[in-house]
Amino acid sequence: MESTLSWIHPFWAFGLPMAACVPLGLWMAHALDPPADRVGRGLDVLPMALARLLGRRAAASMDWKQYAIALLAYNAALFVISFGLLYLQQDLPLNPDRKGSLGALGYKDAAGVEHPGADTGVVFNTVCSFVTNTNLQHYSGEQHLSYFSQLGAIVWLQFVTPAAGLCVMLAAVRGLRGDRHLGDFYVDLLRSLLLVLLPLAVIVALLLVGTGVPMTFQGAVPATPLDGEATRMTTQTIARGPVAAEVSIKQLGTNGGGFFGPNSAHPLENPTPWSNLLEVISILVLPMSAIVMFGRMLKDRGHAAVVFGVMFTLLAVEAAVALGAEAQPSAAAAGLPLARGPNLEGKEVRIGPVASATWAAITTATSNGSVDRMHDSLNPLAGMVPLTLMMLNVVFSGIGAGFLNMLSYIIIAVFIAGLMVGRTPEYLGKKVEAKEVKLAMLAVLIHPVLICGGTALFAATSWKAFCANPGPHGFSEILYEFTSAAANNGSGFEGLSDNTPPWNIATGIVLLLGRFPALIFPLAIAGSLSQKKRVPQTVGTLRTDNWTFAGMLLGTVLLVGALSFMPAVVLGPIADHLMRVKP
Repeated sequence: MESTLSWIHPFWAFGLPMAACVPLGLWMAHALDPPADRVGRGLDVLPMALARLLGRRAAASMDWKQYAIALLAYNAALFVISFGLLYLQQDLPLNPDRKGSLGALGYKDAAGVEHPGADTGVVFNTVCSFVTNTNLQHYSGEQHLSYFSQLGAIVWLQFVTPAAGLCVMLAAVRGLRGDRHLGDFYVDLLRSLLLVLLPLAVIVALLLVGTGVPMTFQGAVPATPLDGEATRMTTQTIARGPVAAEVSIKQLGTNGGGFFGPNSAHPLENPTPWSNLLEVISILVLPMSAIVMFGRMLKDRGHAAVVFGVMFTLLAVEAAVALGAEAQPSAAAAGLPLARGPNLEGKEVRIGPVASATWAAITTATSNGSVDRMHDSLNPLAGMVPLTLMMLNVVFSGIGAGFLNMLSYIIIAVFIAGLMVGRTPEYLGKKVEAKEVKLAMLAVLIHPVLICGGTALFAATSWKAFCANPGPHGFSEILYEFTSAAANNGSGFEGLSDNTPPWNIATGIVLLLGRFPALIFPLAIAGSLSQKKRVPQTVGTLRTDNWTFAGMLLGTVLLVGALSFMPAVVLGPIADHLMRVKP
C-alpha cells in the first residue's frame, strides 16, 4: 500500500505553481509588454539590441493580419530548416554514436511484412509535431537522434514554438484592451525567449542536474549488469547525453518531447521523487502565469481571476477523478491471489500511483504531453481524464494558447448571455457581433472535427489493425492519438504501431490544423474588437468578474464539450470500464 505521505504530493504539485505564478505573471507583463517610454531600457535593451543586429531598427506596428502572416512565415521557415536538420543528421556533427537518418527505421504492416524505413514520413511527422509545440514522438530519442538533432532541432523548437504561442496571446490581449496595433511579432518573440523562457530553463536545468539528470556530450557508455551471467548479458549500452537541457525546456515550454523514448518515466530523465515534483511544477507554472499576465495587461484582475478559477476548477475535479480511479486495483489483477491496493500497472515504483495520476492530469491539461507512466495502463475512468482534458483543451493548456482557446468560449458564453437577456452582447466594453461569434465557433468546432473525423476514419478501415488491443480499449488508443495531436499535447496512449505511413501522415496533418487555426481565429477576434468603440457600462452590462459569469463560462465549456465528445468517450473509456466491472 502506498504511504499516506504520498498524498501530500498533489497539494505541492498544485500549490507551488499557484504561489509562483503571481510574481512570475507580473514579471511577464512587465517584461513582455513595456510602455513606450521603457522600450529598449533596462533588461529590454538585450532583445532590442538583438533585433537591431537582425536588421529591425524599430518595432513594427502590426495589425492582426500582419501579425498572423509573420507567425505563419516564421513557422514555415522553422519547418524547412528543421526538416533539413533531421533528414541530414547522419552528415552533421555531434553524433558520437553514429546515428543514421531519422527516417530509416523500418516498420511491419498489419500482416507482419517488413517494409523499409519511410524517411520522409517520419521526418514530416516529427517536424509537424515540434513546429506545432506538440512533441508527439513516433521515434525513440536516444535510439534515433544524434546530439546535434536533439539540441539543434528538438530543443531549439522547444524554445521558439511556445514563445510563438505566447506572442500571439500578447497580441490578442493588446487587441482586447483596445490597442489599434498589436505589436511586433519578432520583437515579442525575442523578449519571450530572452526574458522568460531562457533564464527559467537554465535555472530548472541546473536543479535537475542536482537531482541526478545527466548533462554530457559524451556518447553512450557500456556497462556490465550485476546479473549478467544469469541473463547471458555481459554488457549493456546505457544512452546518455545533454538530457537536463532538453528536460527543463520540455516541461517549462509545455512541450513534452522526451530525450528518451519512455519520456519522464526513464530513470535518467526523472530519477527521483524530487525531480518528479520539480518537473510537474515546471509544467504548470508558466500556463498559470500567463493568466496572471493577462489580468495585469488588461488591468482587470477580477476577470482574470474568473478565467483562472474556471480553469483550475476543471483541473482539480479531473485530477480528483484520476486519483480516485487509480486508487482502485488494476482490472488485470482481478481474481488473482494478490494483495489489493492501488493500480501499480505501468508505473515506476520510485514515483508511485498518486504522483503518476497527478502528472497524468496536469500534463494533459497544459498541452505538455510528457509522461512519467504508461497512460495505456491507467484504469479506464482514469484514462478518461487525460482524454477529456485534451478534448476540452482550455484548462491552462499551452503557454498563451490556453488563453486563446478559452477566449473563443468566452465569446460564445457572452453571446449566449446576450440572447438570454435580449440585448447585444458585450465583452470588455466592446460589442460582440456576428463576425466575432462566427470566428469563435470556427475555432471551437475545428477541434472535434479533427478528433472525431480522424478517429472514425481509422476505426472504420483496415488501419485499426495497427492497434494492439481490440474492443473499446483499442478504440480508446485511436481516439487518444488523434485527440493528443489535435490538442497539440503529444502524449500517447500507446498500444499503437504509430511509426507507420498512415499514422505519420494523418497525425502530421492534424497537428498542423490543430495548431494554427486555434491561434489565428482568436487573434482575428481580438483584432476585430480592437477597432470598435468602447460602449459605456450600464446596469444591463454583463459583468465578467463575478460568480455569475464564472458559472456561465464553466457551463459553456462543459456543454460544448459534452455535445462534441460524449459519444466517443462512451464508446471508448466508459465502455471499457463497464466491460471490466463485475456484474
